[in-house]
This record gives sequence, C-alpha cells and structure tokens, in this order.
Amino acid sequence: MDWHLLGLSFITVFLSELGDKSQLAAIALSGRCQSPRAVFFGTASALILTSLLGALAGGAVSELLPTRLMKAIAAVGFAILAARLLLFNNEASSDSEQTP
Repeated sequence: MDWHLLGLSFITVFLSELGDKSQLAAIALSGRCQSPRAVFFGTASALILTSLLGALAGGAVSELLPTRLMKAIAAVGFAILAARLLLFNNEASSDSEQTP
C-alpha cells in the first residue's frame, strides 16, 4: 500500500469535507436525535460508499481513456467552471445587492 497516497487522499478529502453540506446535515441530524452514534455511523458509511463508487468509476474510466486525455478533460472542465464563476457570478451578485 502506498502510504503517501493514502495520507494525501485523507488530508485532501478531510479538508474539503469540513464545511461541506454533508457535514452540516450530520450536525443538524445529530442535534435533533437521541443517538448521535447512529448519525455518525450512517454518515460515515454513506461517505465511504460514495468514495468507493467514485474510486471504482475512476478506475474504470482510467482503463478506457489514456491519462493524458483524462487530464485534458479535467483541465477543460475546470477552465469552464472558472470562466463561468468569473464572468457570470458578478452579474448574480450585483442583482442580489440591488434587491433589498
């Protein structure tokens, strides 16, 4: 097992999930119920299952497409997202500032 890759994956997912909506849902659910342990095991198993599905899908796609093409697709996707945020997000924020 590649311990460096394991640690890097853990740190990346841990930091990205800290303020995520799934974390906020777990906080809200545990505040309302009598068994926070059940909420923990439910949310932990859901995160593990979605991570497993993502890893399996990524492995399957990597078998079909070359690495260079996958990197190019990811780069184009992130560039499109960045352009949309930069170009179209300002219009939405200026509209919300004008509305009282």
